Amino acid sequence: MSTRAEGGTGDEILINATPRETRVAVVENGVLQEILIERAGKRGLVGNIYKGRIARVLPGMEAAFVDIGLDRAAFLHVSDIRLEILGQNSITETGERASAITDLVRENQEVVVQVIKDPIGTKGARLTTHITLPSRFLVFLADSEVAGVSVKIDGERERQRLKEVVNLFRTEFGGGYIVRTAAEGIEAWALRADMQFLLRLWGSIQERITQVSGVATLYEDLPLVLRVLRDFVGDSVEKVRIDSRETCQRMLEFADKFVPEMVPRLEHYPGERPVFELYGIEEEIQRALGKKVPLKSGGYLIVDQTEAMTTIDVNTGAYVGHRNLEETIFKTNLEAASAIARQLRLRNLGGIIILDFIDMVSEEHQQAVLKALEKHLEKDRAKSHISQVSPLGLVEMTRKRTRESLEQILCEPCPLCDGRGSIKTAETVCYEIFRELLREARQYAPRRFVVLAAPEVVDAMLDQESNSVAQLEAFIGLPIKFQAETLYTREQYDVVLM
Repeated sequence: MSTRAEGGTGDEILINATPRETRVAVVENGVLQEILIERAGKRGLVGNIYKGRIARVLPGMEAAFVDIGLDRAAFLHVSDIRLEILGQNSITETGERASAITDLVRENQEVVVQVIKDPIGTKGARLTTHITLPSRFLVFLADSEVAGVSVKIDGERERQRLKEVVNLFRTEFGGGYIVRTAAEGIEAWALRADMQFLLRLWGSIQERITQVSGVATLYEDLPLVLRVLRDFVGDSVEKVRIDSRETCQRMLEFADKFVPEMVPRLEHYPGERPVFELYGIEEEIQRALGKKVPLKSGGYLIVDQTEAMTTIDVNTGAYVGHRNLEETIFKTNLEAASAIARQLRLRNLGGIIILDFIDMVSEEHQQAVLKALEKHLEKDRAKSHISQVSPLGLVEMTRKRTRESLEQILCEPCPLCDGRGSIKTAETVCYEIFRELLREARQYAPRRFVVLAAPEVVDAMLDQESNSVAQLEAFIGLPIKFQAETLYTREQYDVVLM
């Protein structure tokens, strides 16, 4: 559904800042595409650099748990270990480079690591020893001496120019660099200034590594409002509206120093009506927490997020089309491809994702839907990989997960159903109580029973199940009294022996 604001159709970034929470909405052509949330008590860890201690080595998983000062130990896989920084540990007795985790690290060993994935659910943070530092136009690679260019910069001539500029300055500064998409068309002096900034930052981190002992934080990434200016803002963004004067001033100072071209685009929003409400963002957030996503044609998506994977089912719903069934299915799937790409970004769904498009007979239609999905995902900053349509008519894809999804940030498992997504019927609970009464009657010798249960369960006992209650009383030879407890959930009950 559109979240078009009054006036303007260009890309905008809206920032709602309060002392304890910052929310950023990315609006493209009047439609909300992405929402980011950072809370003071739970800031993201991706990009942070720590001096950690190997707490446990797991040979069977080819990984190690690392204590970096968090509640849960972080996870370091053998593939994320930079051999050179581990010195003699990386060389086996035969003089070859080690590949097994037990040859690379040992318990209580100190190691410098960077977070590449935030803790999600019960899983700890994911780590790497390949340290990278991003700036406006470049990413510094601490363990490399190469120069690369973002694949999103298409022009071969521009790619070659940027690579030559970076290699020219590397002879002066050294180090490895990846040129970011934002550097397209940027003059050489700006890249050189970025290089100087990154090398000064890396030098200060190296100095801190030698100064601190034990587990310690070496570097923390920028807060969300400043990361927005570094990572999101480009030529397509017309305005950045901030509803906090203090936050706006902080962003202006940062932009003036690092992103001067953005200063005229930053704007304080002083309106009495909340900026998120003006654009319909609050409603969109609520819809993004639901399972059903309506399509304009009358069809709909069902999004089901679990810990293992996310499934998205496409349905035609009320859409019947004007030609034939195959054409109706094709049109619905094309619309669904656009909606799916948006939902992946909006909900920040990652990991394994199974897409169940409506079955298409024509292979030409299948390929057209896959191409449409790829096209709509081009503006997504998270990397994704899409497979072909399987024999079962499913499309398997992966999307890089670096932080919690919108649902994981804003919600917790339902206390009534314990995250199952459904609760037992009153009838089912009645039968559970009958079984419990039989067990208790056989084990003990009470004079009577009192059953405490939710009002709707007690109502069912005294109405639909009244005959069953009478038969049970006759069978066990004991009276049963029911007492409604308004604070009990439907599945909660107690059988009291009197």
